[in-house]
Amino acid sequence: MRHIIASLAAAACLTGAALAELEPGDTAPDFTVEGFQAGEPVSFHLAEALESGPVVVFFFPAAFTSGCEAQAASFAEAIDQFEAEGAQVIGITNGNTERLAEFSTQHCASAFPVFSLGDGMMQAYDVGMLMRPGWTSRTSYVIDQNSTIALTWSEMNPYEHVDRTIAAVRAMNAE
Repeated sequence: MRHIIASLAAAACLTGAALAELEPGDTAPDFTVEGFQAGEPVSFHLAEALESGPVVVFFFPAAFTSGCEAQAASFAEAIDQFEAEGAQVIGITNGNTERLAEFSTQHCASAFPVFSLGDGMMQAYDVGMLMRPGWTSRTSYVIDQNSTIALTWSEMNPYEHVDRTIAAVRAMNAE
């Protein structure tokens, strides 16, 4: 029995992502963050943004890492689809935040803002990375205009985040 418990504990540590993200139906904690779009400083307040439509928040481990570059580029390529559905996209990280201005132009193609993790957000959104303490997991949330989580997608592979989040936004709009 001890071997089974030890194996399960080891497997949990290897997943890299948080184990209890917010679930669909949960209320999204409000936040204000500072960051960059097109290399220029910007701020973002979730409650204000939701007045205009749903928000897609994708947490990523660190600027200028290969998976995060791919994920940001994928969101940038799909930004017209999100905007057509009335959704705003933002990225948030706690890794390599001193380089976010540069990341916002190079890998986000200036299409959407990226922010440094705000106070208490790691716990509130449960996006701590188990294998890299202090960095955020690769977790995407779709938040509807009532501050309700419509989708949670937590996967270290960066390639499904765009497809999953745009599908969730479209499903919300079809209701």
